[in-house]
Amino acid sequence: MITIKELLHRYQSSQISPQKHIHELLETIRHNSQEARDPAWICVATEINISKQLKNLELLAKEKMIANLPLYGIPFAIKDNIDALGWETTAACPDFAFDPNKNATVVQKLIDAGAILIGKTNLDQFATGLVGTRSPYGAVPNTFDPTYVSGGSSSGSASVVARGLVCFSLGTDTAGSGRIPAAFNNIVGTKPTPGLVSTEGVFPACKSIDCVSIMTLTAADADIVLDVIKSTELDRDKEAQFHPIPKLISNFRRPPRIGIPLGCQFLDDGQYQKAFAKAIKNAKGLDVELVQVDIEPFVRAGKLLYDGPWVSERFAVTEDFLISNPDSFDSSVKQIIQSGSSYTAAQGFRAIYQLKELEIETKKTWAKCDVILVPSAPNHPTLEDLKSHPILKNSELGMYTNYVNLMRLCAVAVPAGFTDKGMPFGVTLIAQEGSDIALLKLAAQWQILYGLSLGKSDVKATHTELSIRGNYKDSIEIAVVGAHLQGMPLHSQLTERHAHLIKSCKSARSYRLFALPNTTPPKPGLVKSKSNGVAIDIEVYAMPASEVGSFLRLIPAPLGLGSIELDDGTWVKGFICEPYAIEGANDISDLGGWRAYMHQLGDQK
Repeated sequence: MITIKELLHRYQSSQISPQKHIHELLETIRHNSQEARDPAWICVATEINISKQLKNLELLAKEKMIANLPLYGIPFAIKDNIDALGWETTAACPDFAFDPNKNATVVQKLIDAGAILIGKTNLDQFATGLVGTRSPYGAVPNTFDPTYVSGGSSSGSASVVARGLVCFSLGTDTAGSGRIPAAFNNIVGTKPTPGLVSTEGVFPACKSIDCVSIMTLTAADADIVLDVIKSTELDRDKEAQFHPIPKLISNFRRPPRIGIPLGCQFLDDGQYQKAFAKAIKNAKGLDVELVQVDIEPFVRAGKLLYDGPWVSERFAVTEDFLISNPDSFDSSVKQIIQSGSSYTAAQGFRAIYQLKELEIETKKTWAKCDVILVPSAPNHPTLEDLKSHPILKNSELGMYTNYVNLMRLCAVAVPAGFTDKGMPFGVTLIAQEGSDIALLKLAAQWQILYGLSLGKSDVKATHTELSIRGNYKDSIEIAVVGAHLQGMPLHSQLTERHAHLIKSCKSARSYRLFALPNTTPPKPGLVKSKSNGVAIDIEVYAMPASEVGSFLRLIPAPLGLGSIELDDGTWVKGFICEPYAIEGANDISDLGGWRAYMHQLGDQK
């Protein structure tokens, strides 16, 4: 059992080489398979394939240097609805299998970062299910007790991480497939904001809301992987996207406000209610503010996913194959997908309208909190439960997960202890779109607080392994008011230094803003006023402390970094101007900010 951070450390300190580690890992996987077939895997790399990947890794290391390969020699797996060149894609349906002509975008990014693909993992067929049992390759057993479900649809991806067979894996998540199996196997499941990670080369379930998910032992490892696979504008040139790439924020306000749902519903014998109450109590150990919130509009939205026309998307992508190969489907999967054929376009539009209305309702909740804490699932069914009620028991599991993609939210499932029966219990942290980095930092703090063993092991990660580099303690908040704003000419000076937007806000009502003459590109000057100040539009960024020195060297007189008061009474470092420079300058304070002034200039032209 080893984290990405720890394995990279061992490589860098020459304790082991990628060649030795990967071959030992393969030997372990093959030995386990000889004793009994492991249903978590659909396909494992051959010696020839691994030798080729390791050879390519050596060439990459010479070309880019090891320090520039953030996943150098890190073994990973992918769910078998994600394309990898030279590997058959089955979507857990052998009759559907095909050979892709290139890597999925995410797979290519991982390989370019030095990662080694170990194998492709089992799933609920066509990624339709939250239980991990709907596959001709066999039901994936829970890693703690094989009489319980593993969770799906990314069942195999969760299992191989929980057992330490790879450092991380990719799954997909439409209704909760990257979070439910993580919760049931004591690992971290990260579901990014839709659009943040490319889905090109991923066979779709519901194409308009699908996400690639990340399974890891720690949130810190997920942060490393997400940084590698997140989309750029260049990626968008290569594919059609349903969602824009979200603007990321790196930190929540301090202290973050965590919403605790009023009246959570549980569907078991009381084990989960007890575990969630304990999780809420432990959350008080974080530097956060707990507030009660109503999540009923979210839950109602979630019901639209399977009890509404979005299931028609599943029918749309498999319709031809379903007609020509009706006997190739798992019976439950077939029943669900066929139900999507009955919806009309009118029903589809009504559901879209209803979703929009519910999103408006949820704004009341988001006004009270930055993050919502929910149980990842309302219960944990056994295989026997599934035999009696295969559709119902699966449907129940989506109570706290189904709405997240429909509402363009991001989420991280984190371990939160064990029930009295010794089974893993997990919670999910949910936040608004673009909060992915901030959410992973909060998840990392959660793991540090709990100090649980990793996956199915007695191994506990060190504080260094659990910590995310560049958290707010290692960053300096810098407020910008002019040419460094998003979309302005000097914004790249921030992004080149890995600065992330924390929030857009206003200054206290004690400043004046001036358009400075003879500056290229045009720049404003912010000056504190004793009597007639106004609130000025501001963007606040978190910049790594190590980058601030080089940023300071770029700031010309009469500008500099000083202290600026924000409208909430807090103070941050930011751009201020020496008073002498505003003599004869155009006072633009009444416009409220630099962006409004630049728009006015454009209109005048």
